[in-house]
Amino acid sequence: MILMLMLVTSMLAGAPQAAPATPEAAVRAVVAKYLDARDHRDAKAVGDLLTEDADQLTSSGDWRKGRDEIVRGTLASSDRTGGTRTITIQSVRFPAKDLAIADGRYELNNAQERRLMWTSFVMVQQAGQWRISAIRNMLPAPQPASK
Repeated sequence: MILMLMLVTSMLAGAPQAAPATPEAAVRAVVAKYLDARDHRDAKAVGDLLTEDADQLTSSGDWRKGRDEIVRGTLASSDRTGGTRTITIQSVRFPAKDLAIADGRYELNNAQERRLMWTSFVMVQQAGQWRISAIRNMLPAPQPASK
């Protein structure tokens, strides 16, 4: 019985993960994988989620062009700021076949600050997999002082 349980457990551990049920769920899963890979400082995992020609415009104004530059910049930024990042996707839309835009709140919490931003991910479907083609992080401008 124990041998049978060990065999079933090992088979399940190696089983492929079920694909998300809907395209929206698949897009949301890519964002979650991106955050997880970034949190674990996993350069390969971050890179695997990006198209070769992806770009990222950061809230500090840096424009990272290409997979390698995004991976380097993303991991360097995580090392520099530390803390925790959360992204809460609020909407996903599909303006064309194999094209998705996911928008949401992006929050960075570390010892120095709590930064509340917006983020947009543009994704394309390539060979049946959603990949990040562009990331736009925006820090809202301060509200003008009341008169």
